[in-house]
Amino acid sequence: MDPAVLEELGRRCRGELLRDEPLWRHTTWQVGGPAAALFRPANQVDLVRAVRLLATSGVPWLVLGGGSNLLVRDGGFAGVVLDLKGLADVRFGADGLVEAGAGARLNTLVKQLVAAGLGGLEALAGIPGTVGGAVVMNAGAGGQSLGQVVTEVEVLSGETFAWRPAPELGFAYRHSALTASEVVTAVRMQLRPEDPELLSATYAEALAHRRQAHAVGGPSAGSVFKNPPGQKAWELIDKSGWRGRGIGGAQVADRHANFIINAGGAMAADIEALIEAIRADVLQQSGVTLEAEVRIVGVPAANKGTPS
Repeated sequence: MDPAVLEELGRRCRGELLRDEPLWRHTTWQVGGPAAALFRPANQVDLVRAVRLLATSGVPWLVLGGGSNLLVRDGGFAGVVLDLKGLADVRFGADGLVEAGAGARLNTLVKQLVAAGLGGLEALAGIPGTVGGAVVMNAGAGGQSLGQVVTEVEVLSGETFAWRPAPELGFAYRHSALTASEVVTAVRMQLRPEDPELLSATYAEALAHRRQAHAVGGPSAGSVFKNPPGQKAWELIDKSGWRGRGIGGAQVADRHANFIINAGGAMAADIEALIEAIRADVLQQSGVTLEAEVRIVGVPAANKGTPS
């Protein structure tokens, strides 16, 4: 990447610019090579300036949420990662209306809603990542999902901000119609008033369950595969014989077969190879093609290791 582009980015746009930033520091698997740069814009104006400059210069970019559904390959990302940490304001309106910036932490937002006596997302207790990332993947748990309460989403497309109504966004199980070229900057939600004490109890129960279920013995990205219609991904993986097995430093968790953990010294190549091996075996044995929840980006790894 041309260093002059980064120099210009630093001059034109307010915010924090980190060159050659190791992305393992920003992903829950704790693997991945460096980005040419990571940029945290100070506000929406600086975000637009940055996207305009990168697009004009032909520099690839991607938006980083909480890094909980992202696998960065070992060669890193030859572009700029945009971290929207600066867009994290949460505003409460009348009648259960709430607006949250894309950079707000999802679990922090859920705790704020519970404290305010607003129900609809309390079952999402403890889910990592940001509000923006949760919108894109329609994060959910316990029969609740973000798409159920979203009324509209503010999106930056090109150099234009626009509020898109929820019916346009195709919310479905772990899915939205938002594309990689659209940057979610804020979301508006309609919550329902409920007893704060009951909401707190539900939140605490959901949080305890998540902590117990996700104590899988190493860094992970949560569920790796979506549940196929009418089936459970972990059961298909278990039946394929992968529970407890691994490739290199990546291992299928003993406690939860739909979790892949960094068992120590894993490379992104190990995790990617394990994902593909599981997918192939499940397809061969059950005829089901598993769809990954995690996004894989960056330069492909050269070596994928051998099964163990």
